[in-house]
Amino acid sequence: MTVSTGTPGLDRILRGGLPRHRLYLLEGSPGSGKTTMALQFLRAGVAAGERVLYITLSETREELDQVAASHGWTLAAFDVVELNAVDGIFGSGREQSILHAWETELGETIRLIEGEVDRVRPTRVVFDSLSEMRLLAQDPLRYRRQVLALKQFFATRAITVMLIDDMTAGDASDTHLHSLCHGVITLERLTLDFGAARRRLQVQKLRGVNFGAGFHDLTIHTGGIDVHPRLIAADHHKTFVGEAVSSGVPALDALLGGGPLRGTSTLVTGPSGTGKTTIALQYLHAACHRGERATMYQLDERIGTLLTRAQAFALDLEPLIDAGCLRIEQIDPAEMSPGEFAGRVRREVEERGAGMIVIDSLYGYLAAMPQEQQLILQLHELLSYLNQQGVATILVNPQQGLIGSMQNTLNVSYVADAVVLLRFFEADGRIRKAVSVLKNRAGAHEDTIREFRIDGGGVRVGAPLSDFIGVLSGTPRYTGDRAPLLEDRPHGA
Repeated sequence: MTVSTGTPGLDRILRGGLPRHRLYLLEGSPGSGKTTMALQFLRAGVAAGERVLYITLSETREELDQVAASHGWTLAAFDVVELNAVDGIFGSGREQSILHAWETELGETIRLIEGEVDRVRPTRVVFDSLSEMRLLAQDPLRYRRQVLALKQFFATRAITVMLIDDMTAGDASDTHLHSLCHGVITLERLTLDFGAARRRLQVQKLRGVNFGAGFHDLTIHTGGIDVHPRLIAADHHKTFVGEAVSSGVPALDALLGGGPLRGTSTLVTGPSGTGKTTIALQYLHAACHRGERATMYQLDERIGTLLTRAQAFALDLEPLIDAGCLRIEQIDPAEMSPGEFAGRVRREVEERGAGMIVIDSLYGYLAAMPQEQQLILQLHELLSYLNQQGVATILVNPQQGLIGSMQNTLNVSYVADAVVLLRFFEADGRIRKAVSVLKNRAGAHEDTIREFRIDGGGVRVGAPLSDFIGVLSGTPRYTGDRAPLLEDRPHGA
């Protein structure tokens, strides 16, 4: 039997919750979210009709009330035992008791705590925090003996206990304490050079449970803590038909042998201004007109500008958004961790049923995590998950520079199933655009270079252009006849 931690994401990591009637350690540096998580643990007990007890040596009842109020909560249903340096009487009130802890022998303090537990008879207890108990003991051996005595005391009662340690006593790795507890959860707060602080969680141990190992991102907001379990693609698979997905432009689909298949990812790459985002919007537009749900994550461009630009190219997206089939989310990579982003994508697929996902662009995604190697691994896992869900994924990846030899800001072409390359080229004193497909794991594809154009008539793809010079040098130049080139077409034509 398990009990909920009050944090759904953590419950998923623990495969359902914490085994009941055991002793657990919640550790982390100040500001990592320990108190909020502990309060959520007790709130889950109250919601289940249990009696809960918060024993605090580090914070006052007023401070706890302020933490709870910041999330819109109340501690009215909690029993709170406050041990501080105010007064010297251990009261008998249900809501709060005050003990002169700092001048009292540790053994007597422990006995008073045990007496209060026997009086309240809770099924969940939070003890905050062990650092103050270390100071009170003044001797490591005595401190560990008292923690062991507490464990033995709680072991004879049907109570699930969470001990909090703020790791400020200088002993950052108390292996003895870890060995005493049935499970250990560690919270971390990371400060980046720019942007919001990042927090993450790791389950160090949980006896008898095949929990989700590794680090998991978490966020604190008004309303509590959200934990975003690390995405493991192998845990998510469903049967689907890998049919081709049309863009609504036959010539563009022909480049990919009929279009990208469901359960594959397509990388659209090229310099700024070549039309990468517009190609992605064309696929989203066609998906909605087939009655599918689609989602675009915009990390670079403002949504209002995007919609105005799309309408100028005969792609009216606002009615599709109003109808609920298309969702465009603005993502601030400086404020969102990759784990939270992956959680959003999962909800779109599993709860909303999105069959097409567009990420624009990977440069913004890169900004979400400075460590590139970890980013590649997370992106690979996210794409594997989407592929196993039968989602058609389109990734927009800008290249550095406009003409000449260009480089990708992030080399992710190997993780994509298909790669569409856009280039500028020169013909008759005009700058034009070319499109080609470099690879398509899902099947055959054209190896030709075609002209690509976006104007008032929408997206157009011309006939193959055979007379090119300098394609591999990065500055393609067309020297053939003018006949194969596309002519201007007015809006709506």
